[in-house]
Amino acid sequence: MPPELRSEARETDVVLGHLGALLLDAGTSVTDVRDALEQVRDAASPGSRAAFSVLPELVIVNEPEVPGAVSMSNAGGEELSFRQAAHASRLTQRLEKRTLGLADVPAEIARIRGIRRHHPALQWIAGAALISSGLAVLFRCPWWAIVVATLVGAVVGLITRLMTRVPSAAAIIPFVATFVSTILVGWSAGWLELGPVPLFAVCAPIAIIVPGALITNALLELTATDIVTGSARLVYGIIILGFMTAGIVAGGALTGLRVDPTSAALVGETVGVSSERSGWEALPPLWLAWVGVVLVAIGIGMAFGSGFRLTVVGIVVMACTYAVLVLIGPIVGSVVAVGVAAAALFVAARVLERLTLAVPATVSFQSAFLLLVPGTVGLVALASFDPQALSATPMTFVSLCIGTKVGALLVDVARAVRRRL
Repeated sequence: MPPELRSEARETDVVLGHLGALLLDAGTSVTDVRDALEQVRDAASPGSRAAFSVLPELVIVNEPEVPGAVSMSNAGGEELSFRQAAHASRLTQRLEKRTLGLADVPAEIARIRGIRRHHPALQWIAGAALISSGLAVLFRCPWWAIVVATLVGAVVGLITRLMTRVPSAAAIIPFVATFVSTILVGWSAGWLELGPVPLFAVCAPIAIIVPGALITNALLELTATDIVTGSARLVYGIIILGFMTAGIVAGGALTGLRVDPTSAALVGETVGVSSERSGWEALPPLWLAWVGVVLVAIGIGMAFGSGFRLTVVGIVVMACTYAVLVLIGPIVGSVVAVGVAAAALFVAARVLERLTLAVPATVSFQSAFLLLVPGTVGLVALASFDPQALSATPMTFVSLCIGTKVGALLVDVARAVRRRL
């Protein structure tokens, strides 16, 4: 290969590596990052034969025709907001459609990374409170538990925000936040003398730090033969769940908190929850669950910096997901309903990703689905020590992966048919 072509190939590889690092920071799985880079390579640089090796915080680009030409780009420097992730998705699409050249990519990456949020700390705290309140309403906790969960959710948001400023404290955030949350809920229940506490009165305030997206990405990567990355993510996610469970157990032991094991349920099972109590111990009407869905979506948008348009998309997607789970769950069971909803939602997420808004699947799929369904399943099972919940947990995640893979297959088939036509 002539020297000038070698130099051009190296520059192309560096640009593609930086693009991959941007997608990793946007929360994209390593499998999707590799696929996106291959599509951009084929569209923007047809003569390139660059090969990609993607790890959670590293993108390695190798040019086989240029001996020793290997470039590495590090990710993990700064986690992007959902709005930045949408811009990154739009950048990738523009490269695939050849409406933007590789020479313009560095400036676009700098622009995307330069997007700043207004008052991110306040948005995070308010988002945590709204997510907690929405989940408490969605899982039909009593009115007193909804109020307590909202206030404790704000405290959890404040604690996590302060602790992230201390690098050495980041590892114990799941335990500390869960421990403080459980103590506050336990003290409130003891002071009010309310007896057993609904499980989601404890889990809702800490839902914002539950690693549902992390574990789901791990399972998806494992099924795509990305064994190293998938295994590492899965182990890390399980460790976080272990820390959170330890926080619940420790906080419950100090306050004498008693959790009602019958309150541990998936979204599709909350329709059958009932109570004869009145006043602050009464359950909210069933129709308010839709308000809970909206609160969760708005809370996610605020906490993760979605912006107005992406928040509206999140509300629509989460409402559709909830409708599917409620309608199908009683017919096929909650576990199977998870897989059906995953397949339908994944196809919808890919369609949204191809529209003008370029909403990334990270925003429209993972956030809605993981916080509503399996994101808290592991924590619920571990904290309640309910044998039925423990046995349902792996099946729920398996159902999620199968449904997602079926959705991915449908998308790939549709894409292949469209290309032939």
